[in-house]
Amino acid sequence: MTAQTIAQVEEQTVNGVTVSTVMGIVGAIEEDSDNAHFQFRLNNHWVDGGLNRSRVQEYFALGHEDETRTEPFIVDADEPCVNSGGDSSPNPMEFVLHSLASCLTSTLVYHAAVQGIEIESVESSLEGDMDVRGMLGMSDESRKAFNAVRVRMQVKGAADAETLKELALYSPVYDIVSNSLPVEFDLVKV
Repeated sequence: MTAQTIAQVEEQTVNGVTVSTVMGIVGAIEEDSDNAHFQFRLNNHWVDGGLNRSRVQEYFALGHEDETRTEPFIVDADEPCVNSGGDSSPNPMEFVLHSLASCLTSTLVYHAAVQGIEIESVESSLEGDMDVRGMLGMSDESRKAFNAVRVRMQVKGAADAETLKELALYSPVYDIVSNSLPVEFDLVKV
């Protein structure tokens, strides 16, 4: 193999993913398991009514603070009019569905890329059912969250449906939504 051929293999892009970058992350973690610790962060503040704003910029990955983001992402959440909100952006439950859909999609595409499986298209629709009596404090028997979530994903790609589903289910957000996880919550009155 020539140096040019090796460079082409190393820079192979499948599904818009540079496979060598992903494999570099895997290699760094295999060399030092401390590199597997990532931490994502955001800061949020209330604006008015149901509207609040999050600033997302800093994160920790592969053993160091990332400095590639020169500008923060600003993300708003609001409540719909039916909840006395301004309906200026999705509400937090809709963001959960967006997080789930986008993570399932990205996870599928990345895992497929590493395995050399080409994906032509991915579309999904999600529904989350919620009995709001739990959130409103009207019932101890109702969850304060979704009672059920349904995902319908349509994928056009070079692998069978079972393989594609297995790849998508590596999704971290799927794991969060489908399983309970401990959340440390501290509130300080100022």
